Amino acid sequence: MSVYILGIESSCDDTSAAVIHNTRVLSNIIANQRVHEKYGGVVPELASRAHQQNIIPVIDTALKEAKISKNNLHAIAFTRGPGLLGSLLVGTSFAKAMSLSLGIPLIETDHMHAHILAHFLTDEEERPVPRFPFLCLTVSGGHTQIVVVKAHDDLKIIGKTIDDAAGEAFDKSAKIMGLPYPGGPLIDKLAKEGKPDAFSFPEPRIPDLDYSFSGLKTSILYFLRDQLKQNPDFIEQNKVDLCASIQSTIISILMKKLELAVQQTGIKEVAIAGGVSANSGLRHAMMEAAEKLGWKVFLPKLSYSTDNAAMIAMAGYFKYLDGDFASQKIAPYARQSSR
Repeated sequence: MSVYILGIESSCDDTSAAVIHNTRVLSNIIANQRVHEKYGGVVPELASRAHQQNIIPVIDTALKEAKISKNNLHAIAFTRGPGLLGSLLVGTSFAKAMSLSLGIPLIETDHMHAHILAHFLTDEEERPVPRFPFLCLTVSGGHTQIVVVKAHDDLKIIGKTIDDAAGEAFDKSAKIMGLPYPGGPLIDKLAKEGKPDAFSFPEPRIPDLDYSFSGLKTSILYFLRDQLKQNPDFIEQNKVDLCASIQSTIISILMKKLELAVQQTGIKEVAIAGGVSANSGLRHAMMEAAEKLGWKVFLPKLSYSTDNAAMIAMAGYFKYLDGDFASQKIAPYARQSSR
């Protein structure tokens, strides 16, 4: 079967459109929003306005790069949630209108599920894909979860953050240190030059497989406040070591729970997904676990780690094969259910 799916992603501050032919990526276009940098974080109202400006040219570019006409499409997949409601409304509304005008199915996808299913995308670079069942640590600015993936439509969250996400811990720590937004990638870059054991930060003691990062953010804030009282140049003089120590602590928290999940489930095929899966320290920790613990590890291609529409199209492809289509009455949701 030859199936062309257009994916539309607008959950936060990136407007993205992609075309896939079955599982093969033909185009994956992302328009970033630089307007948020001066505010140190995403401003929801500005994000939704930028999506309105970007969505038509982004989709047009995706179709041209894929070298197909809109009339060749079999379905349109879009991010229903979770995310910023105003941003999601732009993508949802456009997907509804386009599917209606073309007379083709509309497919709603869950943003976090799509991150996981990005592992099944194919392109010119051959990459192994995980076999069911596998574990996936999904880590982003808004979510941190451990998921048992039994099938493309059977995903169960067995651990999640009870407060803040790992990505938020990176970004907020960077903001405390006066680094520009988005701070997570910058911490990763500076950490490569620092000593991960230069400073010690407490790790939370949360039962079972759940995470917590709010306490870590608070301890970093208070530590830096106290050090700056004694030395106003403390952050600047110790920036790389601070970044390395913060990153090492966050990764340690993530990996300890993931190791426990492997022990409890007996599943040794382990993947990571989401924006933080691009972090070089986390990728290195996963490869070390593969060597020491006998895991079979799957790391997503960097271009499919952050928010992108190719992963939305991939999730849509699986639903298309199942005939799982959405109604024109469907509405987006800001928060993910506990399923």
